[in-house]
Formats: sequence, structure tokens, C-alpha cells
Amino acid sequence: QAEAVPQRGGQSAASATPLSKLGYLDTGDPQIAAVIAKVRKVIGKNIPILITGETGTGKELLAQAIHNDSPRRAAPFVAVNCASIPETLIESELFGYEEGAFTGARRKGAVGKLLQADGGTLFLDEIGDMPYPLQVRLLRVLQERLVNPLGSAKSIPVDVAIICATHRDLRAMIAQNRFREDLYYRLNGLVVKLPPLRERTDLSAVIQKMLHCASAENADGQPLSVADDVMRLFERCAWPGNFRQLGNLLRTAAVMVDADGEIRREHLPDDFFDDLRAVGQSSPRPVDAPPLASGRLHDVAASVIANAVAQHGGNVSAAARTLGISRNTIYRKLPTQHANNSEDAA
Repeated sequence: QAEAVPQRGGQSAASATPLSKLGYLDTGDPQIAAVIAKVRKVIGKNIPILITGETGTGKELLAQAIHNDSPRRAAPFVAVNCASIPETLIESELFGYEEGAFTGARRKGAVGKLLQADGGTLFLDEIGDMPYPLQVRLLRVLQERLVNPLGSAKSIPVDVAIICATHRDLRAMIAQNRFREDLYYRLNGLVVKLPPLRERTDLSAVIQKMLHCASAENADGQPLSVADDVMRLFERCAWPGNFRQLGNLLRTAAVMVDADGEIRREHLPDDFFDDLRAVGQSSPRPVDAPPLASGRLHDVAASVIANAVAQHGGNVSAAARTLGISRNTIYRKLPTQHANNSEDAA
């Protein structure tokens, strides 16, 4: 999905990629299908949409698709990442400013993102990172549909659809006085959550579509495929970076492939295998616990520790991480022969 994320600023449906359509995003996962079904019911009805989910799950891509399937598709889609703009600049970026509004202001001023999106859609990514004082001004714009550029005494009418996204827990932020409750209820007309890649059932279909895009981007248009053993590795990976990680991996692998266009293990980056090992260490397969020698607490602890070390093939560091204790504790609790034989390379 990462290939279809538009450049920030403005984009109409005329320049949108095929991936930026709701129908194209429906690749068989029931959670995604439910999200799309909900979104379709509110498109064009002036209901704000709040998209939640982990970083890299495709929140901006969904926002772009909503815009491109809406009556506003011919007008701009303007994306603003509230986390990437310095706090001192985000107000001028959103609302614009007049000439001389502040030191360093451009001659003739600048049009803010809100006015750039007039008639179209404004996507506020990482809304949870918007400075608290600025949230008041945004709330006023949403209520009055008027924008006051910095240094200007005039109010300019604006007509925008609002889509927001965040990976943060906004309700928890409200309790901590870090996010305004009134703004939250103004923004969450419809709240949808995108699942992380590891919880989706359509990984194979998604990869095929991404490979099709990667193939189209290559000068020779070489068809790309994934070896069966590599697909099994993909299904085991937790994908902590979600689609952003998967997209980067596939683009790199597409450059590395041989003449047959098949992505094999040797075409994958080393850190991908590091992620697989991390998954294996954090979620070891359960095995039957050995019988306890006695009911005394010391013996119980020693048996649990010995079992954990055995699960990890004698890797003391991995067992310690799983149990949440230190290596020294394991060495103290284990019988001498276990401690001597379980030194690891971590």
C-alpha cells in the first residue's frame, strides 16, 4: 500500500493511482471490508471521519480513497502531518498568514492548508500531536467554517471535508488534558480502526497487488512473484512497520531479483530475519512442563526457569526476557549443571 500514498499538498482524482480507490483496497480481509462498508455510508454526508490504527497501517491511503470516491473528488486532497511540522509553524501552515504577520514571513503572505483544501478534503494525520492551544482554533474553524489567516482581520469562508487519523489513544489524552474533549467529539463522527498487517487475512492478495505496482514501476515491466518458502516467512512476520515496512521490503527485493523475477530468501534484507527471530523469542511455542520435584517455592521457581531455558534451546538471555527476570537470577536459581550448559551467544 505504501506505493499509493500521495505527495502531501494537493491531489485530485485525475492524478490518483488505482490503489487510491475504496474498491481496490478491499482485498478479502473481513475487518477491512467492514471498514469500507461503514465509510461508504457516510461519504458525501458532511460527517467527519477519524481513522485510528498503528503507524504504517495505511490511514492516509484510506483517507485518499475516501476523497476519490466522494463528490469532492475533483477538488484538492490536502494532507497535513501534525507530527512532522514544528509546533511554531503548524499554525501558519494550517491557517496561512498575511505579509508581515511575523518575522520571516513571505512577501504577500501564504495560503494555509485549510484554504488550499477549499471544496475538497483536508486530511489531518496524527491529529493527536496537534499542539493543545491550536486545537481551539481548529475547533472554531470547524464550527464556523471561517478561516482567519495570521495577521489578518478578515474571515474567509471555507468548505472542507475533514478526515483525521492518529495512532494515539485520544480518550487517554483527554483524561491527561493533552487533547480537547470538545474537539474530539467534533472530529469523531465516524471512527474506524485499521488493523495491523499481522492481524489481516489478505496478506497474499495485498502482496500480489503491491508486486504488480512495483513491476509497473520498473523500466522493463518484469512480472514479479514470491517463492513459496518466502511467502511462508512473510506470514510468520509480525511486520512492526506494517505496510510501510512491507512496501520498502518489496521495492528493494524487486531490484534484487534475477531474470525469473522471483523473490527468494537471498533477496530479503537482514533486518527482516531479525524481526522473525524477535517473534520467535517473544512467543515461544508452549511445551509440557516437567513434573515438579516438590511443592516448595524454590523448587517451583527452579522448575519454571529450567523449562523456559529448555524452550529456548539453552539461550539464557531469551529465557530471561520471556520470564521478565535477569540472567543473574537464572544462574542463581538453576542447578549448577544447567547454568554451566546454558551459556548463550546473545
